[in-house]
Amino acid sequence: MPKSTKTPPKPASRAAAKSASRNTDSGPSSVTGAMLDAPARKMVQVQDLAAAMPHNPTKPAEHGFANGVKPQTGATAEPASRLPTGSTLSETNANDKAGTLADEGRNPLVDPLDRVRVDSTGQVLTTNQGVRVADNQNSLKYGVRGPALLEDFILREKITHFDHERIPERIVHARGSGAHGVFECYEPLTDITMAAPFQAAGKKTPVFVRFSTVQGERGSKDTARDVRGFAVKFYTDEGNWDLVGNNIPVFFIQDAMKFPDLVHAVKPEPHHQMPQAASAHDTFWDFVSLMPESTHMLMWVMSDRAIPRSFATMQGFGVHTFRMVNAQGESVFVKFHWSPIAGTHSLVWDEAVKISGADPDYHRRDLWERIEAGAYPEYELALQVFTEEQAEQFSFDILDATKIIPEELVPLRPVGRMVLNRNPDNFFAETEQVAFCTAHVVPGIDFSNDPLLAGRIHSYVDTQISRLGGPNFHEIPINAPVAPVHNNQRDGFHRQAIPRGRVAYEPNSLAGGCPFQAGAMQQGFVSVPARIRADDDQGKVRAKPEKFADHYTQAKLFFESQTPVEQDHIANAFRFELSKVTVPAVRERMVAGLLNVSGWLAKKVATGLGIDPLPEPLPLAMPDPAEPEVERSPALSLLARPGDGSLKGRKVALLVAPGVHGASLTAVQQALVAEGAVARLVGTRIGRMPTVDGESLDADASLENEPGFLFDALVLPDGEEGVAALAQDGHTMEFIKDQFRHCKTILSIGSSHLLMARAGLPMVLDKSYEQGGTGLVFTDVANARTGAATFIEAMRKHRHFGREMDPPLM
Repeated sequence: MPKSTKTPPKPASRAAAKSASRNTDSGPSSVTGAMLDAPARKMVQVQDLAAAMPHNPTKPAEHGFANGVKPQTGATAEPASRLPTGSTLSETNANDKAGTLADEGRNPLVDPLDRVRVDSTGQVLTTNQGVRVADNQNSLKYGVRGPALLEDFILREKITHFDHERIPERIVHARGSGAHGVFECYEPLTDITMAAPFQAAGKKTPVFVRFSTVQGERGSKDTARDVRGFAVKFYTDEGNWDLVGNNIPVFFIQDAMKFPDLVHAVKPEPHHQMPQAASAHDTFWDFVSLMPESTHMLMWVMSDRAIPRSFATMQGFGVHTFRMVNAQGESVFVKFHWSPIAGTHSLVWDEAVKISGADPDYHRRDLWERIEAGAYPEYELALQVFTEEQAEQFSFDILDATKIIPEELVPLRPVGRMVLNRNPDNFFAETEQVAFCTAHVVPGIDFSNDPLLAGRIHSYVDTQISRLGGPNFHEIPINAPVAPVHNNQRDGFHRQAIPRGRVAYEPNSLAGGCPFQAGAMQQGFVSVPARIRADDDQGKVRAKPEKFADHYTQAKLFFESQTPVEQDHIANAFRFELSKVTVPAVRERMVAGLLNVSGWLAKKVATGLGIDPLPEPLPLAMPDPAEPEVERSPALSLLARPGDGSLKGRKVALLVAPGVHGASLTAVQQALVAEGAVARLVGTRIGRMPTVDGESLDADASLENEPGFLFDALVLPDGEEGVAALAQDGHTMEFIKDQFRHCKTILSIGSSHLLMARAGLPMVLDKSYEQGGTGLVFTDVANARTGAATFIEAMRKHRHFGREMDPPLM
């Protein structure tokens, strides 16, 4: 960089220049010489730095299409020292608060969260200003019985902060649970993307994941029939990438213009604010019955997908079609799929309803407990990768968020795995304040022209500004990236960064051009020039592509791909939800739409609602839709993804009472624990109980405080006295009935079969029952270990729908 080479000034002019360097409102006509003190040196070096950029050399490259797709790197000049880029010469005067000179080229707000973690062990109580609090029990009063005094700043600070502890909840996805983890790439994907997480085999990227329900408020229940959010924040070394998806790969609507209408329809009805966290009411079904494009999504939401067993057994999807872009600027379309290693498993409806009353935090508790126990939830990320040419050949439009791409057309390509291995330190600071946005992408990831995605790109940022108090929500620690952050954004609510220097614009010369635009050569983000082909003669229009009008083909694909058990569950879900609708015309309209999906489904729902005769099918928006490439896709069934068969994190109840046979229960418990299951002794009361064989079992739960529907399987003990004691407790019968009714695995040891008979279970047992084929396993004390092995194998199936009855006989 050019430096000043003029002849040093004479002593007289040196004094004048020294004085000039101390002014901030005017300056000399020329700056010469290397002054002896810091202000003068800074004045000279600022002049030299600005003179090194006599013009903006990148300006000609701002024009034309070719330059637009490959922007140039911004021009810079190197200062002679750190003097000209600083805010103040006094920055070297350090103290305990101001600290020292800012580290060159560094923003500490992106450091690990250790920088803001607080541990108060051994510390005295203070105010927010660090003043030690002598008495935290009493407000300041005038006399012991006198009035409280306004001067009590400790009370006022404490109460004021308490009054403002809550922030506005999310309009949707308000109830969430989160965890930290790591994503590990299987192999380089440099052929299709330059996105940071996919650049090397074994590369690990920190993540934070937030699971959520959509409809309910922050204090609602976990097990509502609902879509689940599955949002992943990748803290990549190129910036934050948010993959903000759901546990269902399609959505209700095709255009963001309808999103407020959808949410207003599904939320509690505004005149009486009911029902909470439920779609089973008039306004929702009125809306969707008039929006036939919702039919495909309704198939998923009325299926068992909408009542998952846990977050650890739930798929995730990016929903939209995205682009991946490689270093050469070549792009492909991509769909994102998260698949749980533990398999996809769900609750049954009766069980979900009961759990919501006994433990509304069921999913949140399960996620926390799994991580605390080391049974870390794990998911595999897979991609569906396809070209624009392939997309044009599909019978559906890949920009339509109500459509999937069947795996038979585009197979899944596994690319990495994600393990959630750390619970948050503080729910509010992390899970509640985390801000996701579909607009948060990194080089190598780009958008398609999906009209629903376009609205989300705006909506999420807009929402966070309102929720988190202003435009600086990215500086909240959980939202801060691990990549360096340098820009000219300034001020606003709750600003935490303290930028050094006086320059807050670009281009500039007074800071040597910094921070400068990266350009394409330094992997700056460049949008794909054409996200999908469009005719040049197309003008601005409010309309949908023609293929968007096929509203039922993929709904039929989903329904026909389910097993008979799952199809029954879908019909039952429609029956229940629509039975809550008070307007018969809305019910009939919905059944008329279902006739375009399946005559069997529509008839079964209609029968359950007393609709006779069947209405005429709703008219088709596309009278002659294209022939589908795939008519049945087994991968769409939950039962097609059983997972690795692991029992890690699964909860088993072993019932105990005084006088049970202890050794056999202990043997079963040991076998279950060895498999990673949580095997709890559930007694007629909590505490130690003597056994018939001289042991003592310590029940840590009771039949009263841990109902049967909270467990994944059940073990009934032997021992005449103990069985009699259990039989006298009505909770036992309910425990057994729920386990049987919810198709869970039951192990009966010795005389405990009497409990099953007393509970009224159908006892016409064949060999399949005895072998655990339908989830009922019988053994005696002598063969408890063998029975435990059979029980464990039966548990790997999760549920045994062969004994499901509608309506239930018990």
